[in-house]
Amino acid sequence: MRGVAFELPNRDGLPLRGDVLLPDGEAAGRPTVVVCHGFKGFKNWGFFPELGRRLAQGGFLTILFNFSGSGIGPDLENFTELDRFAGDTMSRQLDDLGCVLDALEAGRLPEAAPDLERVALLGHSRGGAAALLRARDDRRIGAVVTWAAVSTLWRYSERELGAWKRQGFLEFLNTRTQQQMRIDYTAVEDLEENRERYDVVRAVAELQIPLLLVHGEQDLSVPVQEGRELLAARTPGSATLHEVQGAGHTFGAVHPWAGTTPALEEAMRVSLEWLQAHLRLAPRREGHA
Repeated sequence: MRGVAFELPNRDGLPLRGDVLLPDGEAAGRPTVVVCHGFKGFKNWGFFPELGRRLAQGGFLTILFNFSGSGIGPDLENFTELDRFAGDTMSRQLDDLGCVLDALEAGRLPEAAPDLERVALLGHSRGGAAALLRARDDRRIGAVVTWAAVSTLWRYSERELGAWKRQGFLEFLNTRTQQQMRIDYTAVEDLEENRERYDVVRAVAELQIPLLLVHGEQDLSVPVQEGRELLAARTPGSATLHEVQGAGHTFGAVHPWAGTTPALEEAMRVSLEWLQAHLRLAPRREGHA
């Protein structure tokens, strides 16, 4: 396996920085997995590089990238673009993901020559919601895996929403870096304007492709009940929920990376085996959104 870095502009000219991880042997015609990080996450956080390596070793062309509003700067490790973090919205994230898929389709990602009939998304936490919403509307996607996906993007109390609107922003403490990370009220306005479109449970119900939901049974950030709610939105037998017993939101992984854990090993194994069984057999679907 080897990796190649890339940078491409989104619709607003902001950089999308990422890596293409190539399997050993002939890379052309491989199925592809595009990985989406969550809130305050980034492509080099904790388990993501290891997950990317495992997917590539399992035969998948794998794409890790930072959303343009991740806040992570050119050093790929530190939150030095807090103004972009403040202006991030779900609409922008979905557009960013679309730009990566467009570049993949157009052959503009370095050394990536995928089988475009076999493309999957894998998203963690809020990145899981982004993956589900994009896949519902984008016919290029043949399968979705989520890790600890949220079932709703409305995660704020009335008190928080009121203060957010009055101030024009709300600050969230990054407990790892001790930075106060501002989010402008435009993020809430974006959710309001797209309330039906960004209904995650509804998107799952409308999704017509294979879906695997992986969730830590002891997740305190996104309770496992949210995974169960997403599963319940599907026709029985059309999706799988795998609960990792005793696991939290990041399956025991931390940043800086301190090595794997039994829970993370289980999440990676289940995801890889499921993708190998489903993505390789994904039927062709005409056109895309």
